[in-house]
Amino acid sequence: QVVESGGGLVQSGGSLRLSCTASGGTLDRVAVGWFRQAAGKEREGVSCISGIDGTTHYGDFVKGRFTISRDNAKNTVYLQMKSLNPEDSAVYYCAAGNLCTSPLPLYDMDYWGKGTRVTVVS
Repeated sequence: QVVESGGGLVQSGGSLRLSCTASGGTLDRVAVGWFRQAAGKEREGVSCISGIDGTTHYGDFVKGRFTISRDNAKNTVYLQMKSLNPEDSAVYYCAAGNLCTSPLPLYDMDYWGKGTRVTVVS
């Protein structure tokens, strides 16, 4: 089971760090991705990190504002988000799968969390 945490309310220009961990399993050596879905919009890929070599990919809209990383000792993958704006408001989902690819593997992830909500206010 994949579990996200770290969402919340933040002002425009602020930062948040999301965390993803696996309950009863390990994220080591698997690809982990972050995806988001805003109200009335389709789910889209934010970022992913390979479980093989640490390769990362980001959605075009990230523009250097977000950083994905993993700490295998803590069985956790992080998404550090900076310079947030109201358009980043969404439910953010963590998912685990086999590959981290570009474009992001929205339809190829095997295990999904229930999401954590991020709200950015101006």
